[in-house]
Amino acid sequence: MLLATNVFAQKGKKQPNILWIITDDQRADALVCHNKAVWGQEESPLGYVSSPNIDALAEEGVLFTNAYCQSPGCAPSRASMHTGKYPHHSGIYGFEYWHNGSKSVDPITPEVMIAQGYHTSRFGKLGVRMYDWQGEGKRRGPMNFYQTVVDKKDLQKAGKTDQFGYAKWEKGGVVGSIEEWHYPDGTVKSYYRDRKDGQYTKADTLIKEVVNQELDLLYAYTRENSSLIIGGVSPQPAGQTQDAYITEAFKNYLSNTNQTYLALDGKERNGANPSEPQFIHLGYHFPHTPVLPPQSYRDQFKDKVYKVPDFSKAEVAKLPKQLQDLYKKMKVDELTDEEKQQMIRDYYAFCAYGDALVGEAIAAFKAYCKKHQQEYLILMACGDHGWHLGEQGISSKFAPYHHSNHTAVIVSASDQSKFPANTVKDQYVEFVDFAPTFIAAAGENVNAKKYNYLDGYDLAEVVNGKKAPREYVLGELNQVIGDRAYIRGKDFSFSMRARKGWKKPSAKDVGAATKWPMNCKREQAEMALYDLRLDPKEQNNVADDPQYRALADWFRTKLGNIVLGDGRLEVAWEKENLWKVSNFAKGADDKKLEIPEKLIPALDL
Repeated sequence: MLLATNVFAQKGKKQPNILWIITDDQRADALVCHNKAVWGQEESPLGYVSSPNIDALAEEGVLFTNAYCQSPGCAPSRASMHTGKYPHHSGIYGFEYWHNGSKSVDPITPEVMIAQGYHTSRFGKLGVRMYDWQGEGKRRGPMNFYQTVVDKKDLQKAGKTDQFGYAKWEKGGVVGSIEEWHYPDGTVKSYYRDRKDGQYTKADTLIKEVVNQELDLLYAYTRENSSLIIGGVSPQPAGQTQDAYITEAFKNYLSNTNQTYLALDGKERNGANPSEPQFIHLGYHFPHTPVLPPQSYRDQFKDKVYKVPDFSKAEVAKLPKQLQDLYKKMKVDELTDEEKQQMIRDYYAFCAYGDALVGEAIAAFKAYCKKHQQEYLILMACGDHGWHLGEQGISSKFAPYHHSNHTAVIVSASDQSKFPANTVKDQYVEFVDFAPTFIAAAGENVNAKKYNYLDGYDLAEVVNGKKAPREYVLGELNQVIGDRAYIRGKDFSFSMRARKGWKKPSAKDVGAATKWPMNCKREQAEMALYDLRLDPKEQNNVADDPQYRALADWFRTKLGNIVLGDGRLEVAWEKENLWKVSNFAKGADDKKLEIPEKLIPALDL
C-alpha cells in the first residue's frame, strides 16, 4: 500500500489517481477470471481464451461478474457511463449528437472531477457524441470535456495504426468510404469500401482483392452490411497496431512528467503533473470490428476448435418483427463451418492481444503512482457492451439479449479497504455505477442532494453491503431497428418497443405519445419474454404463449412505468433547450420485481 500521507487532498479529502479502462465489444467470457468465477473453468462456453493480465488485475481487487450496460451500442452506452444516467433519464437513446446547451444536461463525470481538483485526460476512443452548442443552424464543434486528449482518429490520421476507415468528401459532400491498410514497410493500401454512386474503379477492386487475400479477411457477407470484417489478421505486427499506439500514447503522457513533449498524433502536449490527481480514461478499439489480431497472437489460436453456439431459424419465427429485422441485418448463421470457426477464433485472439496491452498500461500507471507515492484506483469495463458470436444467429450487439448487454467489471485499488483483493461479486451492477464510483473516490458524498441526478451506486457501497442488491437491470436503444427497452432479472428477461414510430425525438414530437407502448394493441408492443429458468440462452420467445401471456403483460406494465413514466426525458437535440419529462409513474423504478406468484408458470411445464 502506498503512503496515505502523500495522497492528494482537496478540503481534506483523499484523492487517488484514477485509471478508467474501456474495451470495445468485448464479451465477459473472454476473461479466464470471469469463467472460473462463474463456471469453475478457464474456458468460455465456446472454448479457449487467454487473459493473464486482466486476470491479475481481478486478483488484486473486485470482479463483478454480473455487470450490464445501459444500451447495447457504443455511443449511448458510453454516454450512460459519462452521465451516470439511464437513457430514459439522459435523453440519449442512440447515436444522436447531444449538446451542452440544453438545461436538461447535468455535469458529466470529467467535469465533476475537474471541479474536484483532478486533471482529466483521455487516450484512444471516446465515443460520446456530446457537442458544444453554438447556436441553432450553426456548426457545432465537439465538446472537449477532457483537458488532455490524444484521440484514436488523430492517431490514425497520423499513420499510427494498422487500419483506418473514413468518409471521403468531395465538393462538399460524402462520396463514399475509404478503407486504408498500413504495413510495416510504410506502404499504405487503400480503396473505396463503398461509394454512393456505386462506381468502383478497377484499381479499387484489384487492391481490395489483394488485401483480402493477404489478411485473410472474413466478411459477414450473409447479412445486409457485407463490409463488416469479423475475422482476419492485422497487416502490422504486435506493438504497431492502433491499440498499441493508444497504449504508447498513454505511457508517453505518464513518462513526460512536468514537461512538454511531441505526442504520437504530432501535437505538442504537456505530460502528467504529479502535483495534480489524475483522472485518465483509456479507450481501446479491440475487439471491435474489423477483428484483426496480429499474426503472433493469431498463431496462438490457430489450432483451437470452438463450439459454435446453438441456433435454429425456428427461434426467429417466434420473434416480433422488430427482432426479426435485427436478425436479418446481423445474421451470420449462413457462414460455413470453417468461417464460423475463424470468426470465433480471431475474436478471442484479438481479445488476448488486447489483454497484453492492458497489462502494459496498468504496469505503467502503477509505476507512475509508486514513483510519486500516490494512491490509485483502477476501474475496467470489459466491453462497452457485449457481442454475439452466433448466439441468436448474429454477430453483433444492438439487441436486448444477454450477449449484447452483459459484461464484466473489475475495480482494483492500492487502498484495499473498499475494494479488497480476490473478491468476486455476483449481484447486478450497471454502467451507471461508474460515475458515482469515481466521484466518491474523489472524496465527494454521492448521496448528497446535488448528485440526485445520478442513477447508479458507488461500487464501494455495493461491495460493503450498504446498497441493497438490485433485482433487475435496465436498458434501451433506439438504433438499427428503432426504439426498444429491456428489463432483466434472475429468472426472466423481457423487452418491448418503447416509442411509436422509428425515429428519435425531434421538435415535432418530443414527449408525444409517451404512453403508446403501454396502451397500443398488444401485437404492436412487439414483446419478447424469455424464461431463463428453462431457457438461459434466450432461444424461445414465450411472450405469446398462453402460459406466459399474463406474465408478459405484467412486464409490459412494469417496464413501461419505469422507462416511460418515471422521469423519462425526451430532448429535441436540434434545438438549444427543448425537452419534456414524463412522470406519470414516478417512483416505479424501485429495483424490485415482486412478480405475483400466480403469474409465474411452474417449472414442470
